[in-house]
Amino acid sequence: MIPYLQKEIHKHLAERGTRQTRLVTKDGRCNIEFGNIRYPNHIAFLMDFWTTFVEIRWRFVLCYFGLAFTGSWFIFGLLWYSIAKSNGDLLGQNSTDGHVKCIENVNGLTTAFLYSLETQTTIGYGGRALTGHCVCTVILIIIQSLIGAIINCFMCGLILAKISLPKKRAKTVTFSETAVICLKKGSLCLLIRVANLRKTLLIGSHIYGKLLRTTITAEGETVILDQISIDFTVDAGKDNLFFVCPLTLYHIIDKSSPFCEMSADTLHKEEFELVVFLDGTAESTSSVCQVRTSFIPREIQWGHSFLPIVSRTKGGKYRVDFSNFSKTVPSATPHCAYCFHNDSQHDHNHPQKKQGIDNTGFEVIDIDQSTDNTAI
Repeated sequence: MIPYLQKEIHKHLAERGTRQTRLVTKDGRCNIEFGNIRYPNHIAFLMDFWTTFVEIRWRFVLCYFGLAFTGSWFIFGLLWYSIAKSNGDLLGQNSTDGHVKCIENVNGLTTAFLYSLETQTTIGYGGRALTGHCVCTVILIIIQSLIGAIINCFMCGLILAKISLPKKRAKTVTFSETAVICLKKGSLCLLIRVANLRKTLLIGSHIYGKLLRTTITAEGETVILDQISIDFTVDAGKDNLFFVCPLTLYHIIDKSSPFCEMSADTLHKEEFELVVFLDGTAESTSSVCQVRTSFIPREIQWGHSFLPIVSRTKGGKYRVDFSNFSKTVPSATPHCAYCFHNDSQHDHNHPQKKQGIDNTGFEVIDIDQSTDNTAI
């Protein structure tokens, strides 16, 4: 039991340290914070209050939900209480004979709060009601009804918007835990797997990547998080993918690729982060979503390839075995990109000599022993 706990603690600490060194976590969250933002910029968040409310956490949404309704009930309860007090409807107030109340059965702060709650939620138990004697009560009940309807609409829309956020659809799209570098169709490639866990498609899917690393320019300027575009493709192209089963993305490591400078020995000593993006439109909701993940050098295996996961059953159906989704096996791979390109260029410039074969249709003749039968 103790070794298991030690292993889990070590794993948790390792994952925490890995998250702190990433710009984009494995689940797509951006690990970045903003400091020294000027006060007017905070006002801009309040002006765009709808986006601010949609992006806040659920715990705050539920808190604001309760505060909005309870606060409005209490504020209007105070107004109903002040009207009843000014009209002499409360207990302990001396009322003359023939006194007409503004609100029946509102004789204290508690009953005023209950009447406010019943009015805004349209419960109407019948014990407390307006008499129509005071004009201000008619105006106040109209105002409270309108404000209550606005609060209902806003909160219902907010909860619906948070439930249907596109990033929730992105949770059902997963990438492989590691990337591999191996040979594919005669080229040295970086391979990554991606799978759609739902049967509904992502329409118009587009895949691309960014390599983030610190670089020094020719002028001596240090650029942190310098972005280099990485092109990914699949056998069917890189746009409008038929994303019904897991796909293997590959990036060809040619002379223009930033991975061309790396080798099997120096890869894990590099400091970079490969961020992979997949954009698409959900078929069921028509909402555009983006899925992100990242790979650091120790999550890229040089000289490995992915195990096959798609098979066909006897019944004619296609089966995907997700137990092998991120599993890899060693594969014969050049030590570095320069080695691969140099060997390919050498084979192209110095092709092997073709070996001839005997043609059995010809008869072998000894020229020295042959006779000349030509007539003169």
